[in-house]
Amino acid sequence: MQIKYTLLGGAAAMLVAGSAFAQDLVVKIGHVAPTSGGIAHLGKDNENGARMAIDELNAKGVTIGGRKAKFELLAEDDAADPKQGTAAAQKLVDAKVNGVIGHLNSGTSIPASKIYSDAGIPQISPSATNPKFTRNGYKTTFRVVADDVHLGGTLGKYAVQQLKGKSIAVIDDRTAYGQGVADEFEKGVKAAGGKTVGREFTNDKATDFTAILTSLKAKKPDVVFFGGMDAVAGPMLRQMKQLGIEAKFVGGDGICSGELPKLAAGTMADGQVVCAEAGGVEGAAKKSMDDFYAAFKKRYNADVQVYAPYVYDAVNVMVAAMVKAGSADPAKGKGALRAPFFVLDPLEK
Repeated sequence: MQIKYTLLGGAAAMLVAGSAFAQDLVVKIGHVAPTSGGIAHLGKDNENGARMAIDELNAKGVTIGGRKAKFELLAEDDAADPKQGTAAAQKLVDAKVNGVIGHLNSGTSIPASKIYSDAGIPQISPSATNPKFTRNGYKTTFRVVADDVHLGGTLGKYAVQQLKGKSIAVIDDRTAYGQGVADEFEKGVKAAGGKTVGREFTNDKATDFTAILTSLKAKKPDVVFFGGMDAVAGPMLRQMKQLGIEAKFVGGDGICSGELPKLAAGTMADGQVVCAEAGGVEGAAKKSMDDFYAAFKKRYNADVQVYAPYVYDAVNVMVAAMVKAGSADPAKGKGALRAPFFVLDPLEK
């Protein structure tokens, strides 16, 4: 006699035939990032971080609720486009994933978060920094890096107090990330007693910045802040060089990549670029980060761009929550993420 029990939605599945035995618990982890388009190098970096975590977890033989778990990564490309991002989110919901790591951009993470919330699926972004991402009241939405209030505001104060900026110009790419971090930067400048001499904007696919840079050049800035990603920052640096603008170039984690010097085509001066990572580490934690960089390089024969370590951590935190809950059921997993041991956003309650 055969008795088959099946519980859907990420819960345990058991097959009893003759003598009882338990199959592995299959846990589906979704991942979304732009693996096509101008910042595909960042998206692939993220996906590699997720695959590294998944493979290590499978090698460890993690158990959830007394069952050995087999983790599967379902990777989707959102091309950094909000519409494609929501389509990718719905695809993962339809695939009944147990949790999602992503998206990379604030502009895709924010609209996707409602889809995951409606489905009750926990989402951890490794890199979305717009404050709205975790402040829409969704109980399924988490981040593992500081938001723009901290990152942008701190950079604004740094530009005044450390870089001694007297004439600070601001440019953003009008995305949720770029505009958000630029707004907070400008607030930080003013809070530190500094002065902004101009605010210009472009878009995240632009390649020609002659008009806005010419306008800013007349104001003689000694610091130029750009809210956006490295794919736009690189060409902007080249054109600043061509126009003779020798200002410091400041930006958030979006420009803090290993690809930026290549995108700038060798026009970056020593010490010209100052950027901040939303999840940078120092002190005792630095060794574990260095170890990760070395392991990543060994596995992929490539250096980490920016966010791969935070993707890796996000996967592990999500799985740790499942282990703590004793279930891969998304409803129980998201509860464990909010437990005191897993405080991912200190501003959230």
